[in-house]
Amino acid sequence: MSYTAVMPPSPLTASSPYRLLAEQALSRAAGAPLLGGNAAELLIDAEAHYAAWLAAIRGARRSVLLENYIIRDDAVGRTFRDALAERARAGVFVAVVADWMGCLGQSGAAFWRPLREAGGEVRVYNPPRLGLSFGWISRDHRKTLVVDGERGFLSGVCISAKWLGDPRRGVPPWRDTGVALRGPVVAELAAAFADSWRLIGAPLPEGVPAAASPVPAGDVALRLIATQPATAGMYRLDQLVAAMARRTLWLTDAYFVGVAPYVQALASAARDGVDVRLLVPGSSDIPVVAGLSRSGYRPLLKAGVRVFEWNGSMLHAKTAVADGQWARVGSSNLNLASWLGNREIDVAVEDAGFAGQLAAQYERDLENATEIVLSPRRRHRGEKVRSSSGQRPARPHRGGGSSGRAAAGALRLANSVGAVIADRRVLGDTSTTPLAASVGLLAAIAVVALLWPAIVAWPLAVLVAWLALNLGVRAWRQYRRQRSPAADEPD
Repeated sequence: MSYTAVMPPSPLTASSPYRLLAEQALSRAAGAPLLGGNAAELLIDAEAHYAAWLAAIRGARRSVLLENYIIRDDAVGRTFRDALAERARAGVFVAVVADWMGCLGQSGAAFWRPLREAGGEVRVYNPPRLGLSFGWISRDHRKTLVVDGERGFLSGVCISAKWLGDPRRGVPPWRDTGVALRGPVVAELAAAFADSWRLIGAPLPEGVPAAASPVPAGDVALRLIATQPATAGMYRLDQLVAAMARRTLWLTDAYFVGVAPYVQALASAARDGVDVRLLVPGSSDIPVVAGLSRSGYRPLLKAGVRVFEWNGSMLHAKTAVADGQWARVGSSNLNLASWLGNREIDVAVEDAGFAGQLAAQYERDLENATEIVLSPRRRHRGEKVRSSSGQRPARPHRGGGSSGRAAAGALRLANSVGAVIADRRVLGDTSTTPLAASVGLLAAIAVVALLWPAIVAWPLAVLVAWLALNLGVRAWRQYRRQRSPAADEPD
């Protein structure tokens, strides 16, 4: 059953000193100012995204700037490539940034050849390079599109048919969220693309994207948060919003990994009476991350945070909505890779209308989710437990042997049936399966190392040689810089 909460008016009026203080804190935490005069439209799932993106590209007159983590060589990817190539042949400046790791095995030089031959430009972010042993870890995880400097899009959706599901096999589309933007924020979105473009090669030509003067397109105030590795702007903002939320904080995340400081922030909010909810995938395209997410449920549930698992094929959205006034949509997940390692981009909207739409969508999403709950607390030895009538309950009979196993099996079956009927699933004890698997893996490695040491030694030797080569390249470059004439000139 869904409901729409009626929020009381906030004491933080536009002229309130507390409001000004909050605005300053949010701006400093995110490293992004509050921009007024924008229009923001929610886009739900890939079909709506692709239709809006392709319409904007096909109507481009001056420039198209596309940045996406995955652009796959499939029906969807080829449709986008061909639309970009058609615009490039018409004289529109077309620039694409794709991530090397995201597109690894998805698309290559042959895929991009028609666009390059049409006059478009394509750059790949951060392929492996000598001198940077682990530089490839940082990824461009952004998903943005800017057309003519006037229309902008920002999302969690990649360009791949996988997001559309597979109707022939009964696989539903992936659940994802993005936003279409107009107004002064589009210039900031173009500047974020220009920064990515400059990191890979020569900067954009002067006058691109040749935007018109940023005129107001609506009355939505928002922040564009374009984070870079090691800047942690989105992390600081997420922590601050968790600390500032007074009534509700509803989160959706595709790859949640609960680091201790953020878990503590959510737990503190829940203990203070904030309605904190976390919606995550029930089945993930990266099973290891799903396991890490589940390992962090218990402290959240104990603090009163409500956790839900999506029942569809894949939940890939990254959103937050707080107090019916503040909302976030973008590419950042609630994990260290997004907060500290990647280039990400999100929009934080301070508008009751937009936040209300996102909250309504959140409630619709919960209709297709299962809530995770803690099992009843076990009674410790010697602890007295009384019923609501004040009488001590009868001591439960402890069955053994086959009857005990049958009871345990019946309980598991009841939990499974109950999850279907009540949309709730009891969180059991921490599974011993990962521990047993770790023991088996380590034991297997030990046996292999003892019986066939070369199998272990060769990969280790290759890794050490790779590190030595990269350190040598860096040392040589440093030596060249120190020996150059410019290095000997006084400041």
